[in-house]
Amino acid sequence: MGLVQTLALGGCAQTEHAAVSPAPVAQPSTATTSMAATANPLASQAAMDVIRRGGSAVDAAIAGQMMLAVVEPQASGLGGGSTILYWDKGAGKLSFYDGLAAAPAIVPQDYAHDSDGHAIPHALLERSGRVVAVPGTLRTLEFLHKRYGKLPWADLFQAAIATARNGYAMPGYLHLVLTERPELARKASFKAYFDADGHPLPKGTILHNPALAETLTQVAAKGADYFYGPAFARKISAAVTTGPYPGHITPKDLAAYKVRERAPLCVEAFGRRICSAAPPVAGGLSVLQQLAILDRLKIGQYHPGSVEAAHLLLEASRLAEADRRKYAADPDYTPVATDELLSSAYLDARAALVSKGEAAGQVRPGVLKSRLASLPASDAMTVPATTHLAIRDAAGDALSFTTTINLNFGADIVVDGVVLNNAITNFATHPVVDGQPVANIAAPGKRPITTMAPTIVFGADGQPEVIVGAGGGARIIDSVVQTLVGHLAWGQNIRTAIEQPRIGAQNRAEELEHGTSAAELKSALESMGHHPHPAVMNAAVQAITIGPDGLTGWGDPHRDGVALGQ
Repeated sequence: MGLVQTLALGGCAQTEHAAVSPAPVAQPSTATTSMAATANPLASQAAMDVIRRGGSAVDAAIAGQMMLAVVEPQASGLGGGSTILYWDKGAGKLSFYDGLAAAPAIVPQDYAHDSDGHAIPHALLERSGRVVAVPGTLRTLEFLHKRYGKLPWADLFQAAIATARNGYAMPGYLHLVLTERPELARKASFKAYFDADGHPLPKGTILHNPALAETLTQVAAKGADYFYGPAFARKISAAVTTGPYPGHITPKDLAAYKVRERAPLCVEAFGRRICSAAPPVAGGLSVLQQLAILDRLKIGQYHPGSVEAAHLLLEASRLAEADRRKYAADPDYTPVATDELLSSAYLDARAALVSKGEAAGQVRPGVLKSRLASLPASDAMTVPATTHLAIRDAAGDALSFTTTINLNFGADIVVDGVVLNNAITNFATHPVVDGQPVANIAAPGKRPITTMAPTIVFGADGQPEVIVGAGGGARIIDSVVQTLVGHLAWGQNIRTAIEQPRIGAQNRAEELEHGTSAAELKSALESMGHHPHPAVMNAAVQAITIGPDGLTGWGDPHRDGVALGQ
């Protein structure tokens, strides 16, 4: 849905830049007690089948993730990392679980340059064993299952195993990714996706993954210890040591992996308490900063689709982007001043930098009282993949779960059907600037920053009102922010809020979604001093809202998203 189709929503005053003929409002999916929104209908179905059998939100998340590993192999799976925000209704407690992939014990601090100091070409570096980190997803899901699971662990794998073994129709978004990466046809691990001439098989072609089916069968029977145990770990170690730029993961690295439980971050904005993931998740910090700034700037008084609203979205994004590049890091290695970065005084000062009619010529990180203010900014590579699951079970427990192997198909290394991540690319590519190490410098056991942003919004009753997140690299942040602005400030239903054309500045430049009414704002924004350009913005938001009339949800049509419920 284009921005011009949503201008009648929210009860805002018309501006001279807004369209005047809104289209009928398209309705989201609805449910009474429970819902799962994922980037693929088979994953949403697997999650809901578990809930119908009495499973918990965590059980549903495991079933959904395993199915995504089969049908959306380019975005997530056993070989990646995850961040999970979990609401336990009975305990009245929100928890954040950091299951990000971690650097092995041997990792080059300057991983982007060879031993002679020469920069390794990105195309070679990002698809090498050198950038594979120790996966965290499976260990994290097992950790949560032991706490919150209701159904047997093995039961949660059966749908994914059957699908991998018996076949599934090639999804549209997987086909698009394969079309954009024809070089994969030359790699043995990916030949099943291509015909004899090296072209991706047509959408709807039945695909099979017997190797992944066998791995899932073993994990179902033996638990995560099968994956992290010596035999499978040796296979991963052997796989990452091949090629001109080998990695150094050992069985000891996999055995040592630990899930981190951290305190979530929260702010007050738009009359709600909004919570997200804490560092090393930089995306959560940025989402909260932007929402707090936009609330202070009263974005709700402007129409969605107006140049005024787009200007504020861009300025808030630029401010948050500057802060996350400078200050975000793994807090186990570098203190992150999240209390100060989210304090009312700091956010007031950041919002005061925004002019309502003119873009800032240059945006700098805020000045903190702590010693972190002296650190140089990080320049980690951008990561356009990742996926998200939003789940609410019949007991009222809720889960916002973002999971990734980083770039589409990660490092292009496959072990027994498992695609390995390239998460090391989320560390700074220039670890030392002007003689000072950046906060996000690579180090043994360290977790790189990420733009993932699993988020839960709490209403006046203290219960979840919105469960939301996205996949899509740096564009995750702006997509989640814009969705929540649409819903909370403009009164849009969650489908309309998700389907707005995207606007943002987290991807190293100001962007307007190509082929939509957002791109039509280019000239007006340029007159205000902005430098936007049209871009394909395929971040995919999944969200659920909970209200007096039940649940509504939507899976982003930028990919193959579907929300199902009962």
